[in-house]
Amino acid sequence: MRRRSLLVGAVLAAGASLGPTACSSGSVPEVPAGPDGEADPVLVAGRRVYADRCVNCHGVRGQGGRGPSLAGDSMAESYPSAADQAEVVADGKSTMPGFSNTLTPAEIEAVVRFTREVL
Repeated sequence: MRRRSLLVGAVLAAGASLGPTACSSGSVPEVPAGPDGEADPVLVAGRRVYADRCVNCHGVRGQGGRGPSLAGDSMAESYPSAADQAEVVADGKSTMPGFSNTLTPAEIEAVVRFTREVL
């Protein structure tokens, strides 16, 4: 548990230093500001991972392409549990590669949250 906390902390620190618009990649949706006027740093980190790793197959807005749509309620309907979705990101499925060797658990959690909460 302590290791996971450290990983999440590292992602939060990296995301906080970048700000909500630091990784403008095409038209990947921005992370909206929260009640305090700041974007959630985990979602900002998830946006960066999505822009770097996911847009080529799932599209800039999660509309799909080579990979299935992730937009709207698509992921929540296919994977009601975020943990199930994180397992697919980590291990892959069908033609989707697994990312457990290239993304940290905190990055996987962040991109899952981004696809569920922003797309």
